[in-house]
Amino acid sequence: MTRAGKLSLGCIADDYTGASDLANTLTRAGLRTVQTIGVPADDLALPEVDAVVVSLKSRSIEAGLAVTRSRAAETWLRGRGAKHILFKICSTFDSTDAGNIGPVMDALRADSRDAIVLVTPAFPETGRTVYQGNLFVGSVPLNESPLKDHPLNPMHDSNLVRVLARQSTTKVGLVDLATLSRGADAVRAKLAELTQGGIGAAIVDAVFDRDLETIGQVALDHRLSVGASGIGLGLARALVAASKARPDTTDAMLATPVGGPAACLAGSCSQATLRQIANAEKVMPVLHLDPERVVAGKDEAQRALAWASDRLGTGPILIASSSTPDQVAAVQSRHGRDAAGHAIEQAMADIADGLVQSGVHRLVVAGGETSGAVVDRLRIPGFLVGAEIAAGVPVLRAVGAGRGEMVLALKSGNFGGPEFFSDALALMP
Repeated sequence: MTRAGKLSLGCIADDYTGASDLANTLTRAGLRTVQTIGVPADDLALPEVDAVVVSLKSRSIEAGLAVTRSRAAETWLRGRGAKHILFKICSTFDSTDAGNIGPVMDALRADSRDAIVLVTPAFPETGRTVYQGNLFVGSVPLNESPLKDHPLNPMHDSNLVRVLARQSTTKVGLVDLATLSRGADAVRAKLAELTQGGIGAAIVDAVFDRDLETIGQVALDHRLSVGASGIGLGLARALVAASKARPDTTDAMLATPVGGPAACLAGSCSQATLRQIANAEKVMPVLHLDPERVVAGKDEAQRALAWASDRLGTGPILIASSSTPDQVAAVQSRHGRDAAGHAIEQAMADIADGLVQSGVHRLVVAGGETSGAVVDRLRIPGFLVGAEIAAGVPVLRAVGAGRGEMVLALKSGNFGGPEFFSDALALMP
C-alpha cells in the first residue's frame, strides 16, 4: 500500500471516464498512477505510486451528496500524504447552476484553507481552450458547439466566471491570458490582487500547452486546484521538474495478456460515439437496445445477454443503448429524464455483469454514466493505468477485483477516433 508521505498528487474525479482520462494524462507525463473506484478501503493494497485518482460518480447527483463523497476522498488522499489535491471536472465544465462543481469546490477549499483556488477546464490537445474566461470547443464557444446538449448537464453559457459564480458561495475572478503569458510570478501577483479583493476562485485562461505548465507550477503553491486533465498535465510536469515524482511506466505490470472473449458496451449518445458504433457494425456484431423496452423492465437486458451468448465464441460484440438526441428527448419526455437515464444505466450494468459471468474479461465501455454504472456493478476497486488507446483513454487493468484478471477501457462519449472500438480491443490482449 502507498505509504503516508509518499503520494505526490491526490485527485478526485467526478466521473469514471474523466478519471481514466486524468490517470492516462498523469501516466504519460511520467507519474506512476493508480485509479480507484470510489474511496478505497484502508486495506486496499496498491503498488508504490506517485498519484492516485479517486473516481467518484458525483457529477450529476444531489450536490450535498457530491460534497460528502468528495470530502471523504480528500480525507483518504490527505491521509496518504497528498500535499496537493486536484478536483477533476469535465473539460466541458458539465454542471447545472445548482452544482456540482461550485459546492464541491467550496467545501474542499474550506477544508484546504486555501485563500484562492485556480480553476480551468482547458486541455488544448483535445480542443478545449479558455480565453477571457470563455470556454471554447475547437474554434467555437461551448454554447455554440454540439457539446452544449449533454442530456444531464446541458451547457448554454460559455463564460465560466458567470457559470461558476452562479454555483459558488465565493466571488469568482479571472486570470487572463495576457497575465499568464508573463509567467508564474505574474500569475502569483494577480492571485494576490484577487485575494485582496475578496475573490476565492479564479478562472484561468489557457490556450497552449505551455500555459498548462505555468498553471501547474503556480497551483502547487496551493493545496487545491480545480480543472480538467489539462491542469493535471501541468501539475505532473511541475512535479517531475521539481523531482517530487519519479518518471516511470507501468507497462511491465500490464504486459500479461488476459485473453478470452471481448465485448463492447455503448451508452453515450454523443455524435462521436454514434459514428464509432456505425463503424463497428462493419467488423463485429452490434445489437441496438430498444430504449422503451429497457425502461419497461429487465427483459431487454436478458434479450441482449442471450444474443451475446450466441456470438461471443466467434469474436468481439457490441451492445448499444445509444440513441440520437431526438430519440433521447422523446424517451425522456415520456418517462422523465432521471427515470429514463437510471433505467438505461442499470440495464447496461446488468448486461456487463452477465457478460463477465459468461467469461468476458476484456470490456470496452463508452459513456461516462454508463461506465460508472458498469464498474460499480462489477465491484472493481481500482486499476493500474496502461497504454493509451486514444487521447484521454488508457487501457486499465483491474486491481483487487474478485473476478480474476480483467482489462477495461472506459471512454467519455466524445473521446476517441472513428474506429475506437477496434483500436481499443487491439491494445487489450
